[in-house]
Amino acid sequence: MSVTVQRLVAAVDLGSTKITAVIGEVTGESRSWGLRILGVGVEPSTGLRRGIIRDFDETVRAVRKAMTDAERIAGIEVGTVYSGVAGLNVAQRTSSGVASVTGSEIRTSDLARVNDVASNVSFGHDQELLHAIPQDYRVDGQPGYGDPVGMAGGRVEAEVYLITVRTAVTAHQRKAIEKAGWHVGEFVLEPLAASLAVVSAEERDSGVVLVELGGGSTTVAIFQGGKLRHTASLRFAGGHVTADLVHGLQVTQSDAEQIKVKFGGADEASVAENEVIELPASGVVPARRAQRKLVAHIMHMRLQEVLELGYDEVTRAGWSMAALPSGVVITGGGAATPGMVELTRDVFAAPVRVGVPVEGLRGLVDRVGAPEFAVPVGLALYGARQVALGVGFGAGGKTSPAVERVLGPVKQWLQDFF
Repeated sequence: MSVTVQRLVAAVDLGSTKITAVIGEVTGESRSWGLRILGVGVEPSTGLRRGIIRDFDETVRAVRKAMTDAERIAGIEVGTVYSGVAGLNVAQRTSSGVASVTGSEIRTSDLARVNDVASNVSFGHDQELLHAIPQDYRVDGQPGYGDPVGMAGGRVEAEVYLITVRTAVTAHQRKAIEKAGWHVGEFVLEPLAASLAVVSAEERDSGVVLVELGGGSTTVAIFQGGKLRHTASLRFAGGHVTADLVHGLQVTQSDAEQIKVKFGGADEASVAENEVIELPASGVVPARRAQRKLVAHIMHMRLQEVLELGYDEVTRAGWSMAALPSGVVITGGGAATPGMVELTRDVFAAPVRVGVPVEGLRGLVDRVGAPEFAVPVGLALYGARQVALGVGFGAGGKTSPAVERVLGPVKQWLQDFF
C-alpha cells in the first residue's frame, strides 16, 4: 500500500466485552480533513472490567488478535496507536489561573501560559493529567471571552476543566498493548473521542448531552459552546442488564447475552402480550418457554434506571435540558437496543437520536456504521485531527521506536478545542 506512515492513524479500544482496532488514512488538510477507514478488527474479550485490566494475558491476546486482523485487512503494519480511557478511573476538576499580557495585545502564547498556570495543580501521587480544556477567559476582570486572542488587555484569567486518570490504569493498559506488539502514543478520554465520531459541530456548539452505553461503563458528557463542559461515569452499564437477565430468566451469562441481542428491547409496551420465546436449559433448570415481554420488562427497568442516573448527573452538574437544545445523542452498543430512543426521550424530555459514526469517513464505512464503533472510530478521528493539524504522529511501522508524548497535555490545550 502506497500510504505514507505519517498519514496513517491507528486506534485500539479496550472494552469490557471486546477489543476493537481501527486503522485509517488521514485525508485532506488542517481546514478540511477526514479519515479513510482501511482496516477494522474486533475480538471478544473478558480481560477488562469497568476499564480495569483483570486478566492481563487475555487482554494481550485480544489486543494482538484485533490489531493483527485490522492490519491484515488494511494491508499494512502499524506501530503506534491511540487508546481510550473512561469509567470510574477518570476524575475531573475546574481550576483557575492568571497571567499578565506580555505585549500590546493578547497572543496565543499568553493563553498557553495562563492555561499552564491553571493546570499546574497537585493531583496526588496516583493521578496524571489527561486533558486540560479551557472553559472561559477573563480579560482585565471582564468574563465571557471564548477566544481573546488579538484583544487589548494587561491581564488574562483562565478557567480550565482538568481531566485526570489513575496512573496505574494507563500504566497497565500501556504495558498490555506494548506486550501485544504496539506502542501507545496518546491516551484519550473516550467520550471526548466518541463525540468526534457521532456529535456534529453544530450540536456541540448549541448544547448536547452524549450518553455512551457501553458493556462495562456508561458515560455522560455535556458539550456546549463547542467545548466539553462536564463528564461522568455512571454505576450501571450493559453488563448489569445481562446480569439481570441471568437472574430473572435463570439462564447462563452467554445465553442471557444472546437473548438480550436477539429478543431484547427497552420499551416494554411495544412487545405483544402473546409473544413467546424459548429459554435454553441451564444446570438443573430445564428448557422452557417465557413471554418475550418479560425480557423487555427486565431490560426496561434497568435501562430506565441508567438513563435516570444520566439525567440526574446533568442536573447535578448545574445544567438543564432547556440550555442544551440539541438534546441527547445515545451511542455505544446499548444504543442499538430497540426502543432506546423512545425510552431516552421519555426520561430526558428532549430530542434524542442514535449516534452512528459516518460523518467525515470514507473507505470501509460499512464496517463501522454502528453505534458500538463510536469510541474506536472517534479515537482514530482524534488522531487524524492531530495529524492534519501537524501536532500528532503517524502510526509508524512495526519497527518504529516507542512514541512518547513530545508535548504534554497542557501544552496541547489548543487541540482540545472542537
